[in-house]
Amino acid sequence: MKKQTLVRDATVMLLALFAAYAMVMLTQAVMGRIEGVAMLIFMLAVFVTSMYTEGYAWGVAASLISVLAVNFAFLSPYFAFNFTLSENLFSGLVMLVVSIMTSTLTTRIKKQEQLRMESEKEKMRANLLRAVSHDLRTPLTSIYGACSTVIENYDSLDKEKSIKLLGEACSDAQWLTRMVENLLSVTRIDSEKVTVQKTPTVLDELLDTVLVKFRKRYPEIPVELETPDAFIVIPMDSMLIQQVLMNLLENAALHAEGMTKLTLKVFTVGNRAVFEVTDDGCGIPRERLKTLFSGTDPDVPADSRKHGMGIGLSVCAAIIKAHGGEIKAESRLGEGTTIRFWLETEEIEMEDAEDEQ
Repeated sequence: MKKQTLVRDATVMLLALFAAYAMVMLTQAVMGRIEGVAMLIFMLAVFVTSMYTEGYAWGVAASLISVLAVNFAFLSPYFAFNFTLSENLFSGLVMLVVSIMTSTLTTRIKKQEQLRMESEKEKMRANLLRAVSHDLRTPLTSIYGACSTVIENYDSLDKEKSIKLLGEACSDAQWLTRMVENLLSVTRIDSEKVTVQKTPTVLDELLDTVLVKFRKRYPEIPVELETPDAFIVIPMDSMLIQQVLMNLLENAALHAEGMTKLTLKVFTVGNRAVFEVTDDGCGIPRERLKTLFSGTDPDVPADSRKHGMGIGLSVCAAIIKAHGGEIKAESRLGEGTTIRFWLETEEIEMEDAEDEQ
């Protein structure tokens, strides 16, 4: 990796200096020999080198090479080094100082930006850890309480009460399983170098799999399905996209109070397949929408909710981003919520699928 970085940085420096030399020659061919122009153009090359290379060394090296190039080719006497003339010596020193200062400044700016990004990442990790800690602790406490109650009062509890307590423990255990699946999905996605294994997936098969899983968990909640008539194949990691759709449907089932209708709709716009999960429940406050996909909500006390929805939605956002798509939410209090995301389709793969039919 280090060797690749050195080769890349050396290439950037050489290309910048070569481009500067060509620009000076072109300028002087059009406008005549203007000595001051060469210094300015080569300083621009040093600035570009400093911006797109690592550390100080390449910018300083570009500064020294620029001083020598300008003195040799673009200051009198031409095509000969001469630092004895006071004007040549002064011009070279000024260019060297300004170039090194430019290199130092751009390097410092890049380091400050890197520190800022790392600080934001640490803040996000801390927020995620707080949310995960609460969301895991609450169901674990519930499971422990239900199981200990059944054990300690086994002889005195009637069958109906025991089944109720064990059912609650089972429900919390299922939720914990889904939470762990979400967290494992996050570990599969590197925020720096996002890579997902995409395979052509038939839309109808994907939706059928999701709805079968959802109906097993929530048999009392019907889902209206709206899909295009066309045969659609989408390159994706089908397991991850299934998890996204399950998370969106489950969030509606768990949090859309007063919901009477839940819809999963898919349609195409150009080369994009757009997925929408819509409910007519209580809606989400506007201020909550701002942090809906970040995994945290600083305005909601941690103890005010049993099972948070932020972790699942932050996972959804990460998965969709890894696929090159985008996810958004629209909501109105008392009217319901729509969460929409899109994935790109590939015409070649779609045509191949049609030919096979």
